[in-house]
Amino acid sequence: MELYALTIHELQELLANKEVSAVDICQSVLDRIERVEGKIGAYITLDKEKALEQAAVADQHIDEGKGGALCGIPLSVKDILCTKGLRTTCGSKILESFIPPYDATAVEKLNAAGAVILGKATMDEFAMGSSNENCAYGVPKNPWNTECICGGSSGGSAASVAADECIASIGSDTGGSIRQPASHCGVVGMKPTYGRVSRYGLVAYASSLDQLGPITKDVEDCAIMLNAISGYDPKDSTSVNRQTPDYRQSLKDGLKGLTVGIPKEYFTAGLDSEVEQAVQQGINLLREAGADTVEVSLPHTDYAVAAYYVIAPAEASSNLARYDGVRYGFRDMEAESLLEMYKESRSIGFGDEVKRRIIIGTYALSSGYYDAYYKKALQVRSLIVEDFTNAFEKCDVLVSPVCPTPAWKIGEKVDDPLSMYLSDILTIATNLAGLPGISVPCGFSGNGLPIGFQIQGGHFEEEKLLQIAYNLEQRLDISGKKPALS
Repeated sequence: MELYALTIHELQELLANKEVSAVDICQSVLDRIERVEGKIGAYITLDKEKALEQAAVADQHIDEGKGGALCGIPLSVKDILCTKGLRTTCGSKILESFIPPYDATAVEKLNAAGAVILGKATMDEFAMGSSNENCAYGVPKNPWNTECICGGSSGGSAASVAADECIASIGSDTGGSIRQPASHCGVVGMKPTYGRVSRYGLVAYASSLDQLGPITKDVEDCAIMLNAISGYDPKDSTSVNRQTPDYRQSLKDGLKGLTVGIPKEYFTAGLDSEVEQAVQQGINLLREAGADTVEVSLPHTDYAVAAYYVIAPAEASSNLARYDGVRYGFRDMEAESLLEMYKESRSIGFGDEVKRRIIIGTYALSSGYYDAYYKKALQVRSLIVEDFTNAFEKCDVLVSPVCPTPAWKIGEKVDDPLSMYLSDILTIATNLAGLPGISVPCGFSGNGLPIGFQIQGGHFEEEKLLQIAYNLEQRLDISGKKPALS
């Protein structure tokens, strides 16, 4: 098999045995990008020369016996993370020429581990979207069917992993933006507990919801990536000072003693029959692995989307106020007054979905409406947290589909924002409660599109999620399947 098609742990073994070099691996991935990127569009910015330089340094470190945990592994990075000297656009024209003077903490950790950064992956503008159709630099395609969306907002990250245009990636998840594209692209994607991974250097969308996490080819790679980026960071006030375990140690066969909760609200009308069938098959495999199952209730699930689409836009309204055309980013140079410059810079620089959410958020925070909308949404959020707390008294984890349907055709929902928002109904509550969640492939639709299996756990219980995901993956044995890209 080609080097670009292998996993992190497979390549680590080859590197350790001196069977290949980091430059060999990097060149293999770059050649793959050259062949298929025109069909996929997974990257906004590529830095081939720097990647090869990093690979050469990695080889030197390996020879000296001081290579890090990701030494020589080529990765893509979602274009929402600051990368020193490498353009960071957030998928927006307003940051088209922005080159950060520093690295995000997660990027620092990847560099410290010896990773090779290939470039910045495509995303919905400022992470606002479920299909990656809101990007100013083009719409990435699903490698399994290039007429379909790859999911959002970390669509480029998921597509680059699925198409073997990198070995793994890092994305961000505000309402499902790692898990949903991972599900649609047939790869593994984890949103860790809020506070587990530093958000320093992550360009903010909704600060109480955003979290960084890995997108990988299999569960073991997910554990390796999570090891590399987790940990306390004093530069992030929301980072939790808590010891980080070795997540690879959780990848054990068998689930005896674990109880899996099945939320009845996640298996209702509107769920695609093929999705339900694949997820139910996955639940049966968990039972065969020794897990017990119990039905649980999350009674405020129906209110999650409404609460999210008040809280997230409200925080976005505040966070995106900094893009005023004065300090950095796009500025309308033809404006004749300061007020006109503010107005035109933002009107031209932001796309329609970003402007829509800024307007919604500003309205929700405005005088006379704050209590009716934002305060009420925060109260609903507290009820959702309580739902999860009560559910976890009866079980260790919750399992469900990631998305109600497989990937849909590009353009199918672009003029129907409400329908697009509802596609996140099974992932949003995880972010509102700050919980960890993972998507692992569990099957395919009749049209050959991947279907994801979601596992959610209590705060800082990523090890349980990885253990269950690993057992499911081993019994399904579909993680090696690849899309038919020439």
